[in-house]
Amino acid sequence: MYTNLINLIEQYRNEDGCRKALEDLKWPHGVKCPRCKSEKVSRIKDRDQYYCDSCHYNFSVTAGTIFHDSHLPLWKWFLAVYLMIESKKGMSANQLKRSLSVSYKTAWYLCHRIRKAMEEASNMPKLNGIVEIDETYVGGKYDKRRKRNPYEKQPVMGILQRDGTFEARTIPKASRRILYGVIKDRVSKDATIMTDELKAYKYLDRAFMHKCVNHSTHEWVRGDIHTNGCENAWSLFKRSVIGSYHKVSTKHMDAYLDEFEWRFNGRENPYLFRDTLIRLLNAPKMEYKKLIGEEPPQEDQRDEF
Repeated sequence: MYTNLINLIEQYRNEDGCRKALEDLKWPHGVKCPRCKSEKVSRIKDRDQYYCDSCHYNFSVTAGTIFHDSHLPLWKWFLAVYLMIESKKGMSANQLKRSLSVSYKTAWYLCHRIRKAMEEASNMPKLNGIVEIDETYVGGKYDKRRKRNPYEKQPVMGILQRDGTFEARTIPKASRRILYGVIKDRVSKDATIMTDELKAYKYLDRAFMHKCVNHSTHEWVRGDIHTNGCENAWSLFKRSVIGSYHKVSTKHMDAYLDEFEWRFNGRENPYLFRDTLIRLLNAPKMEYKKLIGEEPPQEDQRDEF
């Protein structure tokens, strides 16, 4: 299912086409009851549902998924997914609101449900080979001397396996204990780690093959020792924050990082749209009240503009 904008409009212009695509992705070998796995099902055409003849359960292709209880037409879901994965710097909820002719609340909720589906599983294999590690700070303001104030910024950590995947997450602070804990959890002991000269990384010498470059002396590359891959990823992510979202709350920072990871790691995947739809079908439903906490977002509390 290679998709560009023209193909998207031609193939998924109505609900029937979108629903048929989801059914083919969820049940490639025929419809099965999600409760008892029986293949003895009957179609209820006027309700776009199925009836299980074995356990007498009514279900649809969107039941129990991120699409669950959504009143938004499926073709708008498809268009939102396409715009989010094809926009190199991401797409804000306000832009999606204008593109889909929906309310800001609907667009904001839609974006976060799609981001939830992009979230990677917790049991991913450890990174190996040559692994670059770099921390950065997102948000906040610069002081008069144009220096960053770590108390006004959210520290984030990136791990990139060369010729492999990129991972990013928020961290409380860039301390030795926190950085080493994340590295030990996500990087294989056989890996060769590349970092900058941050003192917190020196402890890696005890457990890993560790090499570093000294950015403070303007040393960016020494042979194959560099963190340019991570630096490039952070540069792109920060441009998305500045150019598209303009403001991202700490509460939802990891969700934006999940979206960026999914798009960055799939930048050469011609079937990224199909793979994203599969994620949406396999992800559990997300309730709005759980996403926002106790109070709904007000106009002056938006994560993006």
